[in-house]
Amino acid sequence: MAKGSLPPLFTLQDSLLSYLNHSHSSSRRHHQQTLASSLLLILLIYFDVRFCVYEDAGGDIVEKNKESVTEEETELVLDGGFVAPDTNSFGHTFRDYDAQSERRRSVEEFYKTNHIGQTVDFVRRMREEYGKLNRTEMSIWECCELLNEFVDESDPDLDEPQIEHLLQTAEAIRKDYPDEDWLHLTGLIHDLGKVLLHPSFGELPQWAVVGDTYPVGCAFDESIVHHKYFKENPDFNNPSYNTKYGIYEEGCGLDNVFMSWGHDDYMYLVAKENKTTLPSAGLFIIRYHSFYALHKSEAYKHLMNDEDRENMKWLKVFNKYDLYSKSKVRINVEEVKPYYLSLINKYFPAKLKW
Repeated sequence: MAKGSLPPLFTLQDSLLSYLNHSHSSSRRHHQQTLASSLLLILLIYFDVRFCVYEDAGGDIVEKNKESVTEEETELVLDGGFVAPDTNSFGHTFRDYDAQSERRRSVEEFYKTNHIGQTVDFVRRMREEYGKLNRTEMSIWECCELLNEFVDESDPDLDEPQIEHLLQTAEAIRKDYPDEDWLHLTGLIHDLGKVLLHPSFGELPQWAVVGDTYPVGCAFDESIVHHKYFKENPDFNNPSYNTKYGIYEEGCGLDNVFMSWGHDDYMYLVAKENKTTLPSAGLFIIRYHSFYALHKSEAYKHLMNDEDRENMKWLKVFNKYDLYSKSKVRINVEEVKPYYLSLINKYFPAKLKW
């Protein structure tokens, strides 16, 4: 036994039983049994605080010292075996826009600007301009490295460079879904549209690149974070845009819906126009992974078609990794790089138009 450590609970229990069995006097044995029972109860309480006794995957009994549990181990287990931390990089619960963190004020100010500026006219103009894909040509990995210069101001959970989050997401998915290599790659590239922040891409303001996305051209659902600021959006009082369906029809399909402009829609256009061989679920994840009003609050379901509903299953799987893998766990980039380069070569051309 290591110096300063305690003997296992079962060893102490066996020692007490052995002690009782070797007592010869019945009166003495009765007295000792009472004393030993009290002592054992104290030990049980003590060990309940100090240790967690459970069965591991192989059915073996394991004792784990609770006092040695690290922050990473205080987690929730999600579908697929993924383990999610309780708190984000700032020590708050995930997507808590009311938490008194150092970023709360800047995040709210971000959404105020975003909600005022994301109009139908603005989205159409951005899609037309950036849909030309005439900015540059580069590989997927080159884009990953370019993106590493930025931190997302809209995200209350993350203060790391973007490549850290991309690899955290991809590696967490890879662990639980080893046979779905398209999903691993989707995890890596889902945020690459944030290169819109770079000077060579027009250096768009963050409100036009990041943050939760939502449809424009119909009523803004109240589940959208900081909804109150939509009242200053020019479309808010436009009768063509402020009804449940607006310019759309029931079941029209999300592919026919204008989403607020940002990195999601841009990366979707890049992947689609460069003839990626990712399955439709991969493209769906890329375009709608920030559409929290849909996959968290189930708003706008009346606009979905059958293909959307099928792809939604994969988006919900992905979202858990996208959100909860934001942590201080660091990824060795050079160690995993060869694997992701092989996936890029499988699903994308060597150079893409951006």
